[in-house]
Amino acid sequence: MLLAACSRNIQNPEAVRQSVIDYLKARTSQTGLNVDLLQVDVTSVSFDRDQARASVSIRPKNGGGGAMMMGYILDRKGNKWVVRPREDAGASPHGAGAGAEDGKALPPGHPSINPPAGQGAPSGTLPPGHPAVGSKQ
Repeated sequence: MLLAACSRNIQNPEAVRQSVIDYLKARTSQTGLNVDLLQVDVTSVSFDRDQARASVSIRPKNGGGGAMMMGYILDRKGNKWVVRPREDAGASPHGAGAGAEDGKALPPGHPSINPPAGQGAPSGTLPPGHPAVGSKQ
């Protein structure tokens, strides 16, 4: 009976989904996402021994807005999956520290990630329902 509990079969989409949710909740202070307001669905997953590769759809639960597709690699740690941290997990969505200060170019038309003093955030129109730039939402 103890052997059966130790070798629990976690090779299923629900176990992967829960691990992705746990990962996103642990990163709330970095991402600003309230995972409780999001619908997280595993659209596909493959297993290879102690590793899983998952495609995950993340969208607002209220139905507004589109879905964001993310790929995750997870490692088996005991009886659960643990999301492998992304190599490009920095403050910038373009990779760790991307920007002119480290010699990497931003995509054409991309606003500076470090605007000159006194200029603040770039101007422009935000999508409907988007919180104001600089808000703590």
